[in-house]
Amino acid sequence: MDNEPDTTTGARGVAAPDDFAVVIDARGAVTMWSAGAVRLLGYEREEVVGRLAAGLLAARLPFAMRRHLAAREPWTSDVVLRNRHGDRVTVQIRGTPLADMYGATHWIVTPAAVTYASRPTDAEVAALWDLTLAQLPLPVAVYDSEARFVTCNQVMSRAMGLTPEEMRGRTLWEIYPTPPMDEIDRLQHHVVRTGEMIFRENQPFRASGEVRDHAWSLFLSPLKDQAGAVSGMSALVIDITEQYWARRRLAVLNDASERIGSTLDVTRTAEELAEVAVTGFADFASVDLLESVVQGREPQPVPPGTPVVCRRTAKRSVLRGCPESVVPTGDTDVYPPGSPPAQALITGRASHYGAGDPLLRAWSTASPARAESMRRFKIHSVMMVPLRARGVTLGVMQLLRHRTADPFVQDDLTLADEIAARAAVSIDNARRYTREHRTALTLQRSLLPERLPGTDAVDLAYRYLPAGSGDEIGGDWFDVIALSGGRVALVVGDVVGHGVHASATMGRLRTAVRTLADADFAPDELLTRLDDLVIRLDREEGPDTRGQAEEALGEVGATCLYAVYDPVTGRCDLARAGHPPPVLVTSDGTVQVLDLPPGPPLGLGGLPFEAARVDVGEGSLLALYTDGLIESPDRDIDVGLDLLREALRRPAADLEETCDEVLRKVLPDPPADDIVLLLARTSTLSADQVHTWQLPMDPAAVAGARKVAAEQLDTWGLGELEFATELIVSELVTNAIRYGNSPVELRLIRADALICEVSDGSSTAPHLRQARIFDEGGRGLLLVAQVAERWGSRQTSVGKTIWTEQPLPEERMRERDSRPGASG
Repeated sequence: MDNEPDTTTGARGVAAPDDFAVVIDARGAVTMWSAGAVRLLGYEREEVVGRLAAGLLAARLPFAMRRHLAAREPWTSDVVLRNRHGDRVTVQIRGTPLADMYGATHWIVTPAAVTYASRPTDAEVAALWDLTLAQLPLPVAVYDSEARFVTCNQVMSRAMGLTPEEMRGRTLWEIYPTPPMDEIDRLQHHVVRTGEMIFRENQPFRASGEVRDHAWSLFLSPLKDQAGAVSGMSALVIDITEQYWARRRLAVLNDASERIGSTLDVTRTAEELAEVAVTGFADFASVDLLESVVQGREPQPVPPGTPVVCRRTAKRSVLRGCPESVVPTGDTDVYPPGSPPAQALITGRASHYGAGDPLLRAWSTASPARAESMRRFKIHSVMMVPLRARGVTLGVMQLLRHRTADPFVQDDLTLADEIAARAAVSIDNARRYTREHRTALTLQRSLLPERLPGTDAVDLAYRYLPAGSGDEIGGDWFDVIALSGGRVALVVGDVVGHGVHASATMGRLRTAVRTLADADFAPDELLTRLDDLVIRLDREEGPDTRGQAEEALGEVGATCLYAVYDPVTGRCDLARAGHPPPVLVTSDGTVQVLDLPPGPPLGLGGLPFEAARVDVGEGSLLALYTDGLIESPDRDIDVGLDLLREALRRPAADLEETCDEVLRKVLPDPPADDIVLLLARTSTLSADQVHTWQLPMDPAAVAGARKVAAEQLDTWGLGELEFATELIVSELVTNAIRYGNSPVELRLIRADALICEVSDGSSTAPHLRQARIFDEGGRGLLLVAQVAERWGSRQTSVGKTIWTEQPLPEERMRERDSRPGASG
């Protein structure tokens, strides 16, 4: 017999009237409707007969009834019908199948004879409740009004490792006086005292009856009598270990996303990975990278069957000092073929091992230090996780457990693999940046002077500091150029932007400045021509080749300061294009920022540059620099200038010490941009080092010029240069008288070289030409070029000056001794 209750009302169906009878044909239509059916549901016969019986149902037929209907078997069940007024009526009926002459099944529905079991007694209910509590799959315990143990179910007894009789009458802290039981005991006393329910989630810990750590959700509920007084409490415990570790893994992933890759430094990124791993789920972590990755080079696939060399880049442990590690940070380690780390590097797949794994045991025992570490720290579980990015393996992360009792499982492996994949991308980005940064730095340094030229005009010292590792190399540059007449040009510039493009642009500008300086252009004229070059570069390159800073400005953009110091006059001509002004420290200790016409930055075009002349005198100090020295986001430029003036107020005798002092007092921390500092202490030539003669516009003056020049060389003790100098003086003075205008002047300068200058009032520049066999002239400058080390011409305010330089005799000796094969 199948008898199902009316689940919609929660009550058993009532018996149908005795005269209730309904016949339903094979189509499901009502063919007979008795008077008892009319009384039960209120439908008259003519309203029902011919209609489908399903229209009378108020709920779905019970499953057992549907099964019997399909099998054409008798059935008995409660059926929910709907009466004429729309009310639900649950009735107990029986269906009997009846086959007609054609084999079709009709159903005769009549009242059911149903007998129900009597209502359970209180004792039966109590027994069922006791069984439910005892066999509940969740740990449950009951405590009295003093928070003393009363009883518990079987699951709780197993978790506690004690029987109910052994715990009865004691508080939880008396049963187990170890954390976190003290905190739970305090909460239980709070519940019985206040009558408030408490919910807590505990960190994983191991109960005495358990073999591994578990995380628990704890429900502490007061038990109240009919008057509302607290007579005890219940403790329901739910094991949430899996949920706890799932949340913990998600937290580790979030932590990895936030902490790994905060810098573009390979080593720091590896350290961040090790820190996240140990904080999250390992007791020890090490990150070993291929040597090519550490150096910023492109890593190559690891060939199978060969030893793999890696560098220990980072390590972290729950123990101070990482005593488990057998490889110091920065040292290399060789992984033999087939070892766990080599397998991870070659296959690119992570794996975990137990202490008894043959592969792990063979690898560890091959190294006495590693075997001792495994034994001493009781390392029982190991993971090897490759670091792969963009299809290439960069290194391997080793994870160990010794303080955590649980071994690594597949979920830990999946988590470590995901963290390693994220970290590998950051490491590869840092590697690429290291390579590009090193390339840009090499390019920039190759474009800067390898060493400063020796000159009698100035003593020099400099500092060049690229920006920190978090920034790209910029376009700051400096140069010192020896000019004719013993003069020297000092140059400092800054190209807008960073990276290789800025360094390349800086190199082009530096080359252009040297070329223009060799042509002896005045500072303002040189900047004008340099401005034209920058505009031309901007047009040639276009926006596709610029960095973000240059593109924002819409042009290449650069600043420059150009100064020419003349040791004969003790004067300095300066001009600047959007560059910070230099600082001058005179011999009496006065410090001033030179008030030069500002001039627009290079690349604007159409705006003039102005030069200024300053008397600097013997022993003065000029400080040229780029804006990175005095500017920073957290201080005003005037503050930086004040610090620079203060640092130069009492310069040391040694310019190198002065450079260090300036950087110590002025340098922003950390520097936001590249920094160039160039210091020049000036010297003047004494009166006996320079001699000048005014010559008449008469060819006979040539002999007199040769004579006074020879006499001066004898006075200076430079008799070895007499023949060459007489030839130079003869040719230059002859050309000046023949092709130039008055006044004609001869000047000899004994500095770091012997300088001979002949000036006249004509601005026509001379040039070398190849004389023909029967030409009477055209060979003079060719002869001059043969006997002089350097020669050239420059424009002056009244005409031009032709100059030559010859090395002094001691310089000739040094040149001879430095030639290959020269003997001492």
